[in-house]
Amino acid sequence: MNKVLLFWLGLMVSGWSEETVVATFNIRYASPSDKGARAWPERRKAVLEIIRDMDSDVVGLQEALWSQVQYLRPALPGYKWAGSGRDDGKKAGEFCAVGWKDDRFRLLQTGIFWLSDTPHTAGSKTWGNEVVRICTWVRLIDKKTGTSFYVFNTHWDHKHQGSRERAARMVAAQIDARQSKGDPVILMGDFNAKEDNPAVQYLTGNKVALDGGNGAEQWKRPLVDVFDRLHPGEDDRRTFHGWKGTPDGRHKIDHIFASKDVTPRRCSIVRDAKDGAWPSDHFPVRAVLQLPAP
Repeated sequence: MNKVLLFWLGLMVSGWSEETVVATFNIRYASPSDKGARAWPERRKAVLEIIRDMDSDVVGLQEALWSQVQYLRPALPGYKWAGSGRDDGKKAGEFCAVGWKDDRFRLLQTGIFWLSDTPHTAGSKTWGNEVVRICTWVRLIDKKTGTSFYVFNTHWDHKHQGSRERAARMVAAQIDARQSKGDPVILMGDFNAKEDNPAVQYLTGNKVALDGGNGAEQWKRPLVDVFDRLHPGEDDRRTFHGWKGTPDGRHKIDHIFASKDVTPRRCSIVRDAKDGAWPSDHFPVRAVLQLPAP
């Protein structure tokens, strides 16, 4: 029998689709205060090389200004992109951009919401955070297998814990409200919160008290922390290294979560320097996931 036919029959029998590689990467915004090797013109090639090396089917970027998006998009011709600037919903402010391989996936839906009491008002912030925070989402379909799924890419506040807790509740509610509720979900981003933070604990199904609530609450459809599921005893899981490149410690604030119908296969923190310099003050996280067949 034809080997290709056998392969697809195997997928149908097993109930699983092809592996999907996803990655999240805070590329550090192009700050005028960053000098030398930290300046965007000096490290942008390294950022590009890291994205190429990860070879992910879907990638979520955080802190990407429009000038950085303009550089990366044409340099990654195999990807299509979704996302808008957080300040005006157009080009102003940082993007939480989502990219996907165009030869494998087709975009079905996309959207953006602000982490505030007015999630559809561009530039809104109402929870005590000084910085505008957003989440970009896409619904993709695999052109070969017909598997459709959602990807949410977000960046939570770096200072205000109450904002992070309310963001957790809102992101969960937006996931629950997705149009195709049977589709698997991948949530990624820079959460500015470690695994033991109540905001992250809420996403993974723990009963916690969140800002603006009335006592302990628990999400009924929690997600799986992919890295922690595969490396539960790993102590050196730092993703924010502050340009030092140190891997030690548990300061892991960049996460990939997936719905329980997704099987994590592999997950790693990518600690690659380029020409002796760090592409960003964050390490990206890369995961290989098995999504259920349609």
